[in-house]
Amino acid sequence: MSLVMIIEDEESLAMLLSYNLEKEGYEVATVSNGLNAVSEIERLMPAVILLDWMLPEISGVEICKMVRSKPDIKNIPIIMLTAKSQEEDKIKGLGAGADDYVTKPFSVPELMARVKTNMRRAPLFEEKDKIITFEDITMDLTERKVWRGENYIHLSPTEFRLLKMLLKEPGKVFSREVLLKSVWGENIFVESRTVDVHIRRLRKSLNKYGEDFIRTVRANGYAIDKNIPLSESDKDGLDEGEDSDL
Repeated sequence: MSLVMIIEDEESLAMLLSYNLEKEGYEVATVSNGLNAVSEIERLMPAVILLDWMLPEISGVEICKMVRSKPDIKNIPIIMLTAKSQEEDKIKGLGAGADDYVTKPFSVPELMARVKTNMRRAPLFEEKDKIITFEDITMDLTERKVWRGENYIHLSPTEFRLLKMLLKEPGKVFSREVLLKSVWGENIFVESRTVDVHIRRLRKSLNKYGEDFIRTVRANGYAIDKNIPLSESDKDGLDEGEDSDL
């Protein structure tokens, strides 16, 4: 199921768009605060972005420029939503990197058609943006699937995002605070122990088919590395409690 992100501060419009997108079979994520938009795009990696021009604190045009400046997300199609209809405004939006431009008020069926059209552009991302590999671990960002050698690894959405963070920068130690902010989001309150729980589950899933590459750095956080011996205390980490997938 493809993910469409709506970046819109008008709640009623965001709800209308969500309803119609979900009816079309898309997964939907909404962001109302423009300051959180880029971090949420990096965290969720949507297939298409619906971006309002007029947002509090930062404009949609500036967000568009920021997205286009970041290698990991620069190719995501962006449809700009705006009340501005003058030709010079359209040129400004497209010049900032938007792929399409819809003027409010708009026809919902027309917007759904534009989403579908831009969705077809998403698979044209460069190959390096679709696949991440580390040793015998392969992550497909388009299909949101993970393999260990020839073995498919079933991961929850949270475990997938957590593994993606580690795989993109092998050897780098991520603190629990950074992982919480990047994987769970800035506006969701969860305890740091939640990271430990999901790391334990991730290890259990990955280690069915190979050696343990996830390294625990005491009092610091986690990294993915090869040929790093782990102490038993590092591997154990927590009791076998089952927390919900936050």
